[in-house]
Amino acid sequence: MKIQVSELIVKYLEKLGVEFIFGMPGAHILPVYDSLYHSGVKSVLAKHEQGASFMASGCARASGKISACITTAGPGATNLVTGIASAYADKQPILVITGETSTHIFGKGGLQESSGEGGSIDQSALFQGITRYHKVVERTDYLANVLNQASKALFSDSPGPVLLSFPFNVQKELVDADLLDGVMTEKPSYVMYENIQSINALTDMLLEARNPVIVAGYGCIKSGAQELVSELSDSLNIPVTSSMKGKGVISEQSTLSLGSLGVTSTGYAYKYIVDNADAIIFLGAGFNERTSYLWDKTLLENKKIAQIDSNPEQLQKVFKADVAITADIKAALTGVLNNLDAQGVDRDAARKHIAANDPVEKRDAGSSEVFQSGFALVEKFFKRLEKKFAKDLIVFDDNMIFAQNFFNVAAGNRFYPNSGISSLGHAIPAAIGARFAEHKPTIAIIGDGGFQMCCMELMTAVNYDLPVTVVMFNNATMGLIRKNQHQGYGQRFIDCDFINPDYSLLARSFGIEFQHVETLQDLDRVFEETDFIAGTNLIEIMLDKELFPNYSSRRS
Repeated sequence: MKIQVSELIVKYLEKLGVEFIFGMPGAHILPVYDSLYHSGVKSVLAKHEQGASFMASGCARASGKISACITTAGPGATNLVTGIASAYADKQPILVITGETSTHIFGKGGLQESSGEGGSIDQSALFQGITRYHKVVERTDYLANVLNQASKALFSDSPGPVLLSFPFNVQKELVDADLLDGVMTEKPSYVMYENIQSINALTDMLLEARNPVIVAGYGCIKSGAQELVSELSDSLNIPVTSSMKGKGVISEQSTLSLGSLGVTSTGYAYKYIVDNADAIIFLGAGFNERTSYLWDKTLLENKKIAQIDSNPEQLQKVFKADVAITADIKAALTGVLNNLDAQGVDRDAARKHIAANDPVEKRDAGSSEVFQSGFALVEKFFKRLEKKFAKDLIVFDDNMIFAQNFFNVAAGNRFYPNSGISSLGHAIPAAIGARFAEHKPTIAIIGDGGFQMCCMELMTAVNYDLPVTVVMFNNATMGLIRKNQHQGYGQRFIDCDFINPDYSLLARSFGIEFQHVETLQDLDRVFEETDFIAGTNLIEIMLDKELFPNYSSRRS
Protein backbone atom coordinates (compact mmCIF):
# COMPACT_ATOMS: atom_id res chain seq x y z
CA MET A 1 0.00 0.00 0.00
CA LYS A 2 1.20 3.48 -0.87
CA ILE A 3 0.87 6.41 1.53
CA GLN A 4 2.06 10.01 1.42
CA VAL A 5 5.40 10.85 3.03
CA SER A 6 3.49 13.21 5.33
CA GLU A 7 1.50 10.25 6.66
CA LEU A 8 4.63 8.16 7.01
CA ILE A 9 6.22 10.89 9.12
CA VAL A 10 3.24 10.82 11.47
CA LYS A 11 3.34 7.00 11.68
CA TYR A 12 7.04 7.27 12.49
CA LEU A 13 6.20 9.65 15.35
CA GLU A 14 3.60 7.18 16.62
CA LYS A 15 6.04 4.27 16.53
CA LEU A 16 8.61 6.34 18.45
CA GLY A 17 6.02 6.75 21.21
CA VAL A 18 5.62 10.49 20.69
CA GLU A 19 2.36 11.60 22.31
CA PHE A 20 2.53 15.36 21.74
CA ILE A 21 4.08 17.53 19.05
CA PHE A 22 4.44 21.24 19.78
CA GLY A 23 4.56 23.89 17.11
CA MET A 24 2.92 26.30 14.72
CA PRO A 25 1.61 25.49 11.24
CA GLY A 26 2.64 27.23 8.06
CA ALA A 27 2.12 26.73 4.36
CA HIS A 28 5.20 24.58 3.81
CA ILE A 29 4.35 22.02 6.52
CA LEU A 30 0.57 21.72 6.07
CA PRO A 31 0.65 18.22 4.50
CA VAL A 32 2.14 16.87 7.74
CA TYR A 33 -0.40 18.81 9.81
CA ASP A 34 -3.18 17.34 7.68
CA SER A 35 -1.85 13.85 8.42
CA LEU A 36 -1.84 14.68 12.14
CA TYR A 37 -5.60 15.34 11.97
CA HIS A 38 -6.60 11.71 12.54
CA SER A 39 -3.44 10.72 14.40
CA GLY A 40 -2.93 9.59 17.96
CA VAL A 41 -0.19 12.20 18.20
CA LYS A 42 -1.71 15.31 19.75
CA SER A 43 -0.61 18.56 18.10
CA VAL A 44 -0.24 21.54 20.46
CA LEU A 45 -0.38 25.09 19.11
CA ALA A 46 2.18 27.29 20.83
CA LYS A 47 2.24 31.08 20.66
CA HIS A 48 5.81 31.22 19.32
CA GLU A 49 8.12 28.59 17.86
CA GLN A 50 10.70 29.19 20.59
CA GLY A 51 7.99 28.36 23.11
CA ALA A 52 7.24 25.18 21.16
CA SER A 53 10.87 24.06 21.37
CA PHE A 54 10.96 24.70 25.12
CA MET A 55 7.67 22.81 25.51
CA ALA A 56 9.15 19.84 23.68
CA SER A 57 12.19 19.98 25.96
CA GLY A 58 10.03 20.16 29.10
CA CYS A 59 7.95 17.25 27.87
CA ALA A 60 11.09 15.17 27.22
CA ARG A 61 12.63 16.00 30.61
CA ALA A 62 9.50 15.16 32.58
CA SER A 63 8.51 12.03 30.66
CA GLY A 64 11.95 10.61 29.86
CA LYS A 65 10.64 9.91 26.36
CA ILE A 66 11.25 11.29 22.89
CA SER A 67 9.38 14.53 22.30
CA ALA A 68 8.78 16.52 19.13
CA CYS A 69 8.15 19.95 17.68
CA ILE A 70 7.08 21.09 14.22
CA THR A 71 7.28 24.33 12.22
CA THR A 72 7.19 25.67 8.73
CA ALA A 73 10.19 26.80 6.69
CA GLY A 74 12.19 30.01 7.08
CA PRO A 75 11.25 31.97 10.22
CA GLY A 76 9.40 28.99 11.66
CA ALA A 77 12.63 27.03 11.72
CA THR A 78 14.90 29.91 12.74
CA ASN A 79 12.68 30.72 15.71
CA LEU A 80 13.45 27.25 17.08
CA VAL A 81 17.18 27.81 17.36
CA THR A 82 17.50 28.87 21.02
CA GLY A 83 15.27 26.08 22.33
CA ILE A 84 16.96 23.44 20.21
CA ALA A 85 20.42 24.69 21.23
CA SER A 86 19.35 24.38 24.86
CA ALA A 87 18.04 20.84 24.27
CA TYR A 88 21.31 19.95 22.54
CA ALA A 89 23.32 21.12 25.55
CA ASP A 90 20.99 19.12 27.81
CA LYS A 91 21.08 16.02 25.57
CA GLN A 92 17.31 15.93 25.17
CA PRO A 93 15.86 13.55 22.53
CA ILE A 94 13.67 15.88 20.47
CA LEU A 95 12.58 15.20 16.91
CA VAL A 96 12.19 18.47 15.00
CA ILE A 97 10.08 18.39 11.83
CA THR A 98 10.21 21.41 9.54
CA GLY A 99 8.84 22.21 6.12
CA GLU A 100 10.73 23.56 3.14
CA THR A 101 9.93 24.99 -0.28
CA SER A 102 9.50 22.48 -3.08
CA THR A 103 12.74 21.14 -4.55
CA HIS A 104 11.98 22.38 -8.05
CA ILE A 105 12.24 26.01 -6.89
CA PHE A 106 15.43 25.59 -4.84
CA GLY A 107 17.72 28.48 -5.66
CA LYS A 108 14.99 30.53 -7.33
CA GLY A 109 14.12 32.73 -4.38
CA GLY A 110 11.01 30.93 -3.17
CA LEU A 111 9.13 32.46 -0.25
CA GLN A 112 10.76 31.41 3.05
CA GLU A 113 13.22 29.20 1.17
CA SER A 114 16.05 27.92 3.37
CA SER A 115 17.73 25.44 1.04
CA GLY A 116 21.04 27.30 0.98
CA GLU A 117 20.79 27.59 -2.80
CA GLY A 118 20.84 30.84 -4.75
CA GLY A 119 21.73 32.98 -1.77
CA SER A 120 18.91 31.71 0.49
CA ILE A 121 19.62 30.91 4.12
CA ASP A 122 21.06 27.46 4.71
CA GLN A 123 18.94 25.71 7.32
CA SER A 124 21.24 22.69 7.46
CA ALA A 125 24.22 24.88 8.28
CA LEU A 126 22.15 26.78 10.84
CA PHE A 127 21.29 23.64 12.81
CA GLN A 128 24.49 21.71 12.21
CA GLY A 129 26.07 22.59 15.54
CA ILE A 130 22.95 22.10 17.68
CA THR A 131 21.59 18.76 16.48
CA ARG A 132 22.86 15.20 16.70
CA TYR A 133 21.59 14.58 13.18
CA HIS A 134 19.98 16.83 10.58
CA LYS A 135 18.84 16.28 7.03
CA VAL A 136 16.89 18.02 4.30
CA VAL A 137 15.06 15.06 2.75
CA GLU A 138 15.05 15.88 -0.95
CA ARG A 139 14.28 12.34 -2.17
CA THR A 140 12.39 9.32 -0.91
CA ASP A 141 14.75 6.57 -2.08
CA TYR A 142 16.94 6.98 1.01
CA LEU A 143 14.12 7.81 3.44
CA ALA A 144 14.43 4.57 5.44
CA ASN A 145 18.14 5.22 5.97
CA VAL A 146 17.45 8.82 7.06
CA LEU A 147 14.89 7.65 9.62
CA ASN A 148 17.29 5.01 10.96
CA GLN A 149 19.97 7.66 11.39
CA ALA A 150 17.44 9.83 13.20
CA SER A 151 16.43 6.97 15.50
CA LYS A 152 20.04 6.11 16.24
CA ALA A 153 20.66 9.66 17.48
CA LEU A 154 17.40 9.84 19.44
CA PHE A 155 17.95 6.50 21.20
CA SER A 156 21.62 7.07 21.86
CA ASP A 157 22.94 6.96 25.42
CA SER A 158 24.02 10.51 24.71
CA PRO A 159 21.02 11.74 22.69
CA GLY A 160 20.11 15.14 21.36
CA PRO A 161 17.79 16.91 18.95
CA VAL A 162 17.30 15.56 15.43
CA LEU A 163 16.03 17.83 12.65
CA LEU A 164 14.36 16.49 9.50
CA SER A 165 13.27 19.05 6.91
CA PHE A 166 10.83 17.93 4.23
CA PRO A 167 10.30 19.98 1.06
CA PHE A 168 6.63 20.58 0.32
CA ASN A 169 6.56 18.35 -2.77
CA VAL A 170 8.37 15.51 -0.99
CA GLN A 171 5.74 15.52 1.78
CA LYS A 172 3.12 14.72 -0.86
CA GLU A 173 5.06 11.95 -2.64
CA LEU A 174 3.92 8.34 -2.26
CA VAL A 175 6.02 5.65 -0.57
CA ASP A 176 5.39 2.09 0.55
CA ALA A 177 3.62 1.99 3.92
CA ASP A 178 5.81 -0.92 5.03
CA LEU A 179 8.94 1.24 4.73
CA LEU A 180 8.86 1.67 8.51
CA ASP A 181 9.24 -2.09 9.02
CA GLY A 182 12.96 -1.64 8.42
CA VAL A 183 13.30 1.43 10.68
CA MET A 184 14.43 1.25 14.31
CA THR A 185 11.69 2.74 16.47
CA GLU A 186 12.60 1.30 19.88
CA LYS A 187 15.71 1.67 22.01
CA PRO A 188 17.97 -1.37 21.67
CA SER A 189 17.70 -3.56 24.76
CA TYR A 190 21.25 -3.73 26.05
CA VAL A 191 22.91 -2.49 29.19
CA MET A 192 26.10 -0.57 28.78
CA TYR A 193 28.54 -2.02 31.24
CA GLU A 194 32.29 -1.80 30.86
CA ASN A 195 33.57 -4.81 32.82
CA ILE A 196 33.27 -6.45 36.19
CA GLN A 197 36.86 -5.52 37.10
CA SER A 198 36.03 -1.82 37.11
CA ILE A 199 32.98 -2.43 39.31
CA ASN A 200 35.17 -4.43 41.68
CA ALA A 201 37.69 -1.58 41.74
CA LEU A 202 34.95 0.93 42.61
CA THR A 203 33.64 -1.34 45.38
CA ASP A 204 37.13 -1.66 46.85
CA MET A 205 37.61 2.11 46.71
CA LEU A 206 34.40 2.68 48.67
CA LEU A 207 35.29 0.12 51.33
CA GLU A 208 38.83 1.43 51.73
CA ALA A 209 37.82 5.08 52.01
CA ARG A 210 37.36 6.66 55.41
CA ASN A 211 35.06 9.41 54.24
CA PRO A 212 33.83 9.10 50.64
CA VAL A 213 31.40 11.58 49.10
CA ILE A 214 29.05 11.01 46.16
CA VAL A 215 28.55 13.81 43.63
CA ALA A 216 25.25 12.99 41.93
CA GLY A 217 24.30 14.56 38.62
CA TYR A 218 21.43 14.51 36.16
CA GLY A 219 22.76 11.22 34.78
CA CYS A 220 21.36 9.52 37.89
CA ILE A 221 17.89 10.85 37.11
CA LYS A 222 18.11 9.91 33.41
CA SER A 223 19.12 6.40 34.39
CA GLY A 224 16.36 6.09 37.01
CA ALA A 225 19.03 5.33 39.60
CA GLN A 226 17.76 7.57 42.42
CA GLU A 227 16.74 4.73 44.72
CA LEU A 228 20.04 2.93 44.18
CA VAL A 229 22.05 6.09 44.93
CA SER A 230 20.04 6.44 48.13
CA GLU A 231 20.57 2.75 48.99
CA LEU A 232 24.33 2.99 48.49
CA SER A 233 24.46 6.20 50.48
CA ASP A 234 22.46 4.68 53.35
CA SER A 235 24.35 1.36 53.25
CA LEU A 236 27.79 2.88 53.81
CA ASN A 237 26.74 6.18 55.35
CA ILE A 238 28.09 8.15 52.38
CA PRO A 239 27.15 11.84 52.18
CA VAL A 240 25.72 12.98 48.83
CA THR A 241 25.98 16.34 47.13
CA SER A 242 24.45 17.08 43.77
CA SER A 243 24.91 19.23 40.74
CA MET A 244 22.17 21.77 40.13
CA LYS A 245 20.48 19.38 37.67
CA GLY A 246 20.87 16.54 40.16
CA LYS A 247 18.89 18.15 43.01
CA GLY A 248 16.56 15.54 44.46
CA VAL A 249 18.57 12.44 43.44
CA ILE A 250 18.40 11.71 47.15
CA SER A 251 16.09 13.64 49.40
CA GLU A 252 17.75 16.92 50.31
CA GLN A 253 15.93 16.65 53.62
CA SER A 254 18.06 13.60 54.47
CA THR A 255 20.86 13.89 57.06
CA LEU A 256 23.16 12.45 54.39
CA SER A 257 22.47 15.27 51.94
CA LEU A 258 25.14 17.95 51.64
CA GLY A 259 22.90 19.99 49.35
CA SER A 260 23.90 21.39 46.01
CA LEU A 261 27.53 21.84 44.92
CA GLY A 262 28.29 25.01 43.02
CA VAL A 263 29.59 28.57 43.01
CA THR A 264 26.14 30.00 43.76
CA SER A 265 25.48 27.64 46.70
CA THR A 266 26.11 28.15 50.40
CA GLY A 267 29.47 26.46 49.99
CA TYR A 268 28.65 23.85 52.62
CA ALA A 269 29.20 20.87 50.29
CA TYR A 270 32.42 22.42 48.99
CA LYS A 271 33.80 22.94 52.52
CA TYR A 272 32.76 19.45 53.60
CA ILE A 273 34.56 17.82 50.63
CA VAL A 274 37.73 19.89 51.05
CA ASP A 275 37.89 19.33 54.83
CA ASN A 276 36.76 15.71 55.10
CA ALA A 277 36.56 13.67 51.91
CA ASP A 278 39.27 11.19 50.94
CA ALA A 279 37.34 9.81 47.94
CA ILE A 280 34.83 11.35 45.52
CA ILE A 281 32.48 9.32 43.34
CA PHE A 282 31.02 11.26 40.40
CA LEU A 283 27.78 9.67 39.20
CA GLY A 284 26.53 11.19 35.96
CA ALA A 285 27.88 14.58 37.02
CA GLY A 286 30.29 16.78 35.11
CA PHE A 287 32.99 18.95 36.58
CA ASN A 288 31.75 22.10 34.89
CA GLU A 289 32.28 25.73 35.83
CA ARG A 290 29.41 25.86 38.30
CA THR A 291 29.96 22.52 39.98
CA SER A 292 33.73 22.83 40.24
CA TYR A 293 33.86 26.31 41.73
CA LEU A 294 35.64 27.57 38.61
CA TRP A 295 37.68 24.35 38.48
CA ASP A 296 39.10 24.82 41.95
CA LYS A 297 41.87 22.21 42.33
CA THR A 298 41.41 21.90 46.10
CA LEU A 299 38.16 19.99 45.56
CA LEU A 300 40.05 17.03 44.11
CA GLU A 301 43.47 17.28 45.76
CA ASN A 302 44.68 14.23 47.72
CA LYS A 303 41.53 12.26 47.02
CA LYS A 304 40.73 9.08 45.17
CA ILE A 305 38.43 9.81 42.25
CA ALA A 306 35.86 7.55 40.57
CA GLN A 307 33.59 8.54 37.71
CA ILE A 308 30.65 6.73 36.11
CA ASP A 309 28.91 8.12 33.03
CA SER A 310 26.96 6.66 30.13
CA ASN A 311 28.75 9.07 27.80
CA PRO A 312 32.41 8.12 27.42
CA GLU A 313 33.20 11.66 26.25
CA GLN A 314 32.48 12.92 29.77
CA LEU A 315 34.96 10.56 31.43
CA GLN A 316 38.20 12.22 32.51
CA LYS A 317 37.37 15.27 30.40
CA VAL A 318 38.61 17.66 33.08
CA PHE A 319 40.40 15.45 35.63
CA LYS A 320 42.16 12.08 35.81
CA ALA A 321 40.11 9.44 37.59
CA ASP A 322 41.44 6.43 39.49
CA VAL A 323 38.39 4.47 38.30
CA ALA A 324 36.52 5.57 35.15
CA ILE A 325 33.53 3.51 34.05
CA THR A 326 31.41 3.84 30.93
CA ALA A 327 28.12 2.42 32.09
CA ASP A 328 24.47 2.93 32.75
CA ILE A 329 24.53 4.31 36.28
CA LYS A 330 21.67 2.13 37.46
CA ALA A 331 23.41 -0.99 36.17
CA ALA A 332 26.77 0.01 37.66
CA LEU A 333 25.32 0.71 41.11
CA THR A 334 23.43 -2.57 41.00
CA GLY A 335 26.80 -4.22 40.40
CA VAL A 336 28.38 -2.40 43.36
CA LEU A 337 25.53 -3.31 45.72
CA ASN A 338 25.61 -6.92 44.55
CA ASN A 339 29.35 -6.91 45.20
CA LEU A 340 28.82 -5.79 48.77
CA ASP A 341 26.42 -8.67 49.32
CA ALA A 342 28.54 -11.22 47.44
CA GLN A 343 31.60 -10.32 49.52
CA GLY A 344 29.58 -10.76 52.67
CA VAL A 345 30.13 -7.16 53.65
CA ASP A 346 28.34 -6.30 56.85
CA ARG A 347 26.84 -3.02 55.76
CA ASP A 348 26.20 -1.89 59.30
CA ALA A 349 29.82 -2.55 60.24
CA ALA A 350 31.04 -0.83 57.08
CA ARG A 351 29.24 2.42 57.78
CA LYS A 352 31.49 5.43 57.99
CA HIS A 353 31.27 8.18 60.57
CA ILE A 354 30.12 11.55 59.25
CA ALA A 355 32.02 14.45 60.69
CA ALA A 356 28.92 16.65 60.37
CA ASN A 357 26.13 14.88 62.26
CA ASP A 358 23.38 17.08 60.91
CA PRO A 359 24.45 18.52 57.56
CA VAL A 360 20.92 19.72 56.68
CA GLU A 361 20.79 22.28 59.47
CA LYS A 362 24.36 23.45 58.89
CA ARG A 363 23.72 23.71 55.16
CA ASP A 364 20.59 25.78 55.63
CA ALA A 365 22.36 28.07 58.08
CA GLY A 366 24.96 28.71 55.41
CA SER A 367 22.41 30.26 53.09
CA SER A 368 22.76 33.51 55.06
CA GLU A 369 26.24 33.84 53.57
CA VAL A 370 24.72 34.05 50.09
CA PHE A 371 21.53 35.90 51.02
CA GLN A 372 22.50 38.12 53.93
CA SER A 373 19.19 39.98 54.27
CA GLY A 374 16.07 40.96 52.43
CA PHE A 375 15.22 37.56 50.98
CA ALA A 376 12.84 36.33 53.68
CA LEU A 377 9.92 36.12 51.22
CA VAL A 378 11.92 33.87 48.90
CA GLU A 379 13.11 31.63 51.71
CA LYS A 380 9.65 31.28 53.22
CA PHE A 381 8.10 30.55 49.84
CA PHE A 382 10.38 27.55 49.31
CA LYS A 383 9.95 26.30 52.88
CA ARG A 384 6.17 26.45 52.48
CA LEU A 385 6.49 24.65 49.14
CA GLU A 386 8.53 21.86 50.79
CA LYS A 387 5.90 21.48 53.48
CA LYS A 388 2.97 21.43 51.07
CA PHE A 389 4.45 18.97 48.56
CA ALA A 390 6.30 15.96 49.90
CA LYS A 391 6.01 14.24 46.53
CA ASP A 392 4.73 14.48 42.93
CA LEU A 393 5.69 18.15 42.47
CA ILE A 394 7.38 19.24 39.23
CA VAL A 395 9.32 22.53 39.27
CA PHE A 396 10.92 24.28 36.30
CA ASP A 397 13.15 27.12 37.42
CA ASP A 398 14.81 30.02 35.59
CA ASN A 399 15.93 31.68 38.87
CA MET A 400 18.10 28.80 39.94
CA ILE A 401 20.14 30.43 42.71
CA PHE A 402 17.10 30.83 44.99
CA ALA A 403 16.08 27.20 44.77
CA GLN A 404 19.68 26.02 44.96
CA ASN A 405 19.97 27.46 48.43
CA PHE A 406 16.45 27.51 49.83
CA PHE A 407 14.67 24.51 48.28
CA ASN A 408 15.40 21.11 49.79
CA VAL A 409 14.01 18.88 47.06
CA ALA A 410 12.35 15.71 48.34
CA ALA A 411 13.09 12.43 46.58
CA GLY A 412 9.48 12.25 45.39
CA ASN A 413 9.65 15.65 43.66
CA ARG A 414 11.38 16.75 40.48
CA PHE A 415 13.38 19.95 40.02
CA TYR A 416 14.42 21.03 36.52
CA PRO A 417 16.73 24.06 36.50
CA ASN A 418 17.27 26.19 33.45
CA SER A 419 20.41 24.39 32.41
CA GLY A 420 21.28 23.90 28.75
CA ILE A 421 22.46 27.31 27.55
CA SER A 422 20.65 29.07 30.43
CA SER A 423 18.14 30.91 28.29
CA LEU A 424 15.68 33.26 29.94
CA GLY A 425 12.04 32.65 29.12
CA HIS A 426 12.38 28.88 29.43
CA ALA A 427 10.47 27.95 32.57
CA ILE A 428 6.87 28.69 31.53
CA PRO A 429 6.81 26.86 28.18
CA ALA A 430 8.91 24.01 29.60
CA ALA A 431 6.48 23.59 32.50
CA ILE A 432 3.57 23.57 30.05
CA GLY A 433 5.26 20.88 27.97
CA ALA A 434 5.86 18.80 31.09
CA ARG A 435 2.25 19.22 32.21
CA PHE A 436 1.04 17.62 29.00
CA ALA A 437 3.15 14.54 29.78
CA GLU A 438 2.75 14.33 33.55
CA HIS A 439 -0.50 14.97 35.41
CA LYS A 440 1.16 16.34 38.52
CA PRO A 441 1.26 19.76 40.18
CA THR A 442 3.62 21.84 38.05
CA ILE A 443 5.29 25.14 38.90
CA ALA A 444 7.33 27.53 36.74
CA ILE A 445 9.66 29.85 38.65
CA ILE A 446 10.83 32.88 36.73
CA GLY A 447 11.93 36.49 37.07
CA ASP A 448 9.97 39.42 35.69
CA GLY A 449 12.50 39.91 32.89
CA GLY A 450 12.23 36.30 31.76
CA PHE A 451 8.45 36.41 32.21
CA GLN A 452 8.12 39.15 29.61
CA MET A 453 9.95 36.93 27.12
CA CYS A 454 7.44 34.10 27.27
CA CYS A 455 4.32 35.18 29.14
CA MET A 456 1.99 34.71 26.16
CA GLU A 457 2.59 30.97 26.40
CA LEU A 458 0.34 31.12 29.45
CA MET A 459 -2.47 31.35 26.92
CA THR A 460 -1.36 27.96 25.63
CA ALA A 461 -2.03 26.60 29.11
CA VAL A 462 -5.40 28.36 29.14
CA ASN A 463 -6.29 27.16 25.63
CA TYR A 464 -5.64 23.52 26.60
CA ASP A 465 -7.05 23.82 30.14
CA LEU A 466 -3.70 22.96 31.73
CA PRO A 467 -3.22 23.67 35.43
CA VAL A 468 0.17 25.39 35.80
CA THR A 469 1.35 27.79 38.48
CA VAL A 470 3.81 30.55 37.59
CA VAL A 471 5.79 32.11 40.44
CA MET A 472 7.33 35.38 39.27
CA PHE A 473 9.91 37.29 41.30
CA ASN A 474 9.38 40.98 40.51
CA ASN A 475 12.23 43.38 41.17
CA ALA A 476 11.78 45.51 38.02
CA THR A 477 15.26 44.63 36.79
CA MET A 478 17.38 41.99 35.15
CA GLY A 479 18.67 40.86 38.52
CA LEU A 480 21.82 38.99 37.50
CA ILE A 481 22.91 41.75 35.13
CA ARG A 482 22.32 44.39 37.78
CA LYS A 483 24.28 42.35 40.32
CA ASN A 484 27.22 42.04 37.93
CA GLN A 485 27.15 45.78 37.16
CA HIS A 486 26.99 46.46 40.90
CA GLN A 487 29.94 44.20 41.72
CA GLY A 488 32.20 44.63 38.74
CA TYR A 489 31.31 47.82 36.90
CA GLY A 490 31.15 50.55 39.54
CA GLN A 491 27.34 50.50 39.68
CA ARG A 492 27.11 51.85 36.16
CA PHE A 493 23.68 50.37 35.57
CA ILE A 494 22.67 50.23 31.93
CA ASP A 495 19.80 48.41 30.23
CA CYS A 496 18.88 46.32 33.24
CA ASP A 497 15.96 48.24 34.79
CA PHE A 498 12.50 48.43 33.25
CA ILE A 499 8.84 49.20 34.01
CA ASN A 500 6.48 46.30 34.56
CA PRO A 501 2.81 46.17 33.59
CA ASP A 502 0.04 45.66 36.13
CA TYR A 503 0.23 41.89 36.44
CA SER A 504 -3.13 41.60 38.16
CA LEU A 505 -4.76 43.04 35.04
CA LEU A 506 -2.65 40.80 32.81
CA ALA A 507 -3.71 37.71 34.75
CA ARG A 508 -7.33 38.81 34.58
CA SER A 509 -7.06 39.22 30.81
CA PHE A 510 -5.70 35.64 30.61
CA GLY A 511 -8.53 34.39 32.78
CA ILE A 512 -6.20 32.95 35.44
CA GLU A 513 -5.91 33.43 39.18
CA PHE A 514 -3.55 36.06 40.58
CA GLN A 515 -1.80 36.56 43.92
CA HIS A 516 0.37 39.54 44.92
CA VAL A 517 2.96 39.00 47.67
CA GLU A 518 4.74 41.76 49.59
CA THR A 519 4.70 40.38 53.16
CA LEU A 520 5.10 37.07 54.96
CA GLN A 521 1.39 37.23 55.76
CA ASP A 522 0.68 37.47 52.03
CA LEU A 523 2.57 34.21 51.55
CA ASP A 524 0.44 32.52 54.19
CA ARG A 525 -2.64 33.64 52.26
CA VAL A 526 -1.20 32.32 48.99
CA PHE A 527 -0.73 28.82 50.37
CA GLU A 528 -4.16 28.88 51.96
CA GLU A 529 -6.06 30.12 48.90
CA THR A 530 -4.15 28.97 45.79
CA ASP A 531 -5.20 25.80 44.03
CA PHE A 532 -1.81 24.36 43.01
CA ILE A 533 -3.40 21.14 41.80
CA ALA A 534 -6.17 22.15 39.40
CA GLY A 535 -5.72 25.90 38.99
CA THR A 536 -3.78 28.05 36.54
CA ASN A 537 -2.14 30.74 38.63
CA LEU A 538 0.23 33.69 38.53
CA ILE A 539 1.90 34.51 41.85
CA GLU A 540 3.87 37.77 41.93
CA ILE A 541 6.48 38.02 44.72
CA MET A 542 7.98 41.49 45.15
CA LEU A 543 11.73 41.91 45.71
CA ASP A 544 13.99 44.92 46.21
CA LYS A 545 16.17 45.55 43.15
CA GLU A 546 18.95 46.89 45.39
CA LEU A 547 19.44 43.50 47.10
CA PHE A 548 21.96 41.12 45.61
CA PRO A 549 23.08 37.58 46.36
CA ASN A 550 26.55 37.57 47.91
CA TYR A 551 28.59 35.58 45.44
CA SER A 552 30.98 36.52 42.68
CA SER A 553 30.14 35.78 39.06
CA ARG A 554 33.56 36.92 37.87
CA ARG A 555 34.68 35.92 34.43
CA SER A 556 38.26 34.93 33.75
